[in-house]
Order: sequence, then structure tokens, then C-alpha cells
Amino acid sequence: MRTITTVSEMAVASAERKSRGETIGFVPTMGYLHEGHLSLVRESRKRADTTVVSIFVNPLQFGPSEDFRRYPRDPERDAALLNKEGVDILFLPGDSEMYPGGYRTSVEVAGLQDRLCGRSRPGHFRGVATVVLKLFNIIRPDIAFFGQKDAQQVVVIRRMVEDLNLGVEIRAMPIVREPDGLAMSSRNSYLNAEDRRAALVLFKSLEEARRLYNAGERNCDRVRESMRRILAAEPRARVDYVEIVNPASLEPIEQVEGQALVAVAAYLGSTRLIDNIILGATGDAE
Repeated sequence: MRTITTVSEMAVASAERKSRGETIGFVPTMGYLHEGHLSLVRESRKRADTTVVSIFVNPLQFGPSEDFRRYPRDPERDAALLNKEGVDILFLPGDSEMYPGGYRTSVEVAGLQDRLCGRSRPGHFRGVATVVLKLFNIIRPDIAFFGQKDAQQVVVIRRMVEDLNLGVEIRAMPIVREPDGLAMSSRNSYLNAEDRRAALVLFKSLEEARRLYNAGERNCDRVRESMRRILAAEPRARVDYVEIVNPASLEPIEQVEGQALVAVAAYLGSTRLIDNIILGATGDAE
């Protein structure tokens, strides 16, 4: 595995691969990798000739009171995991490489970035869209792989790719869960034992939504109400939102007709976790 730390070297490496007719699969990450990330890497290796993984903790997507400084980092461990998975290139730029002095440009995806997580994290998806566009322009991938756990991120990136004619195929891969159902997340490492146990309430509330849907319930108010009762029964959880929305537009819906994204966010102590399911997909796939 080749490790690259500069934009110029990464751009040249990608151009060389493209000149040989190779397809490039890309997995953007913020590091502290877990099985969810590695599942994206494996899918990229199946579908592309070259797999590039980036590790960059993007300061633009963190608010002033959020966890940028303490976000977990272990690039040596991450590199060893990626090397073992057969990754071709690890792109590991620093802050000043991605945002040199005088940097001023950002990307807005109006109508999508301010819903769901965007309400409590203003500016977050501006930062996400900006860094992903930069990475796409540097790496020039044919396919990019994202986890369905960050469902809103996937919607925002797909819209940006379509609107700006980027020509990158966006593939959202299923959520990878711990054996007890907790969605894998780098932020799970923040949880103490009590909060780790309590965090299961997010998945339990989503399971309730699926149970009601499978029983024939289509009224979103009733589904949300039942989910909220489950969440309220866990005193360690502070709910940010419980929403049922159109999976493409993220607009709230009143009845489940076709597919629906059921999304939940909650704080366990100071740690904010998110999770979701899609109702109406084949087998209610996540």
C-alpha cells in the first residue's frame, strides 16, 4: 500500500492509474476505522481496479462546541488495517494541505443540508460537501462508497454529484452493527459502560418502527409516537430528533407509501449518535 500526503502527488497517482485504463474506487473516511469502514473497502476492491482510502478529520464539518480536537485518531493502526485489506493508496493529507492559507470556498446543497442532523449541526453538511468535492476533484474516482448509517450525508453527496455533473457513482452500503444491534461508529469509543448499554435504545426504537410497519401501520405520527415512548424510557438518552422522511428529498411524510427513511439521533452523555432504517425496501434493508 502506498501512502500519499500531498494533493499534488495524489492527483498524479490517480492520473497514472486512469491513463492505464484502471477504474478507481474511493472510500472517504475520518479514520479510527471499524468494520463498517472496512466493509466499504472490500466492496471497492470488488468493483474497481484501484482502491483509494482517504483519512482526513475535516475541521469544516465540526461546530465550535463539537469534538474536533478529541475526535479519535490512530493513523498507524488504520494504515495497518487498510494494508491488510489490500488497499492500493492511502491518502493522508494534513489540514494545511487541504485548506491552505487564503482558502475561502465552500459548497452548499440547499434544501437538504438543513434538515435532520443539519438542524442541530448548522454548517456541518457545508463542510461535508466541500471536503468531498475537493477529494473527488483530487482523486477522480469512478465509484465512491459511503455507509448508509450517515443517510443524510449520502443524500447530500448524491445531490451534489448530480447537480455539478461530477460523473461519480455513489454507492451506499448497509449499516454494519455490533452483535447487539448498535450501529458501528468511531464515536462509540467515547461511551462509558452505562452509556454503551443505554445506546441500544436507538436501535430498539428503530426495531419498533419496523415491527409496526410489518404489522401494517403506515401512519407516521403513530410510528414516531411509539418510537419516542421507547426512547423516553431510557433516562440516559437525550433525544435530538425522531423523523420519518422521504429517502430522496428528506422531506417529512405523513404516510409510508413506497420507501421511507426512519432516522433517529440522541445524546448519550456528551456523545451524539445517529441511526436509521429504510422501510419499504426489499426485506426492509438498512
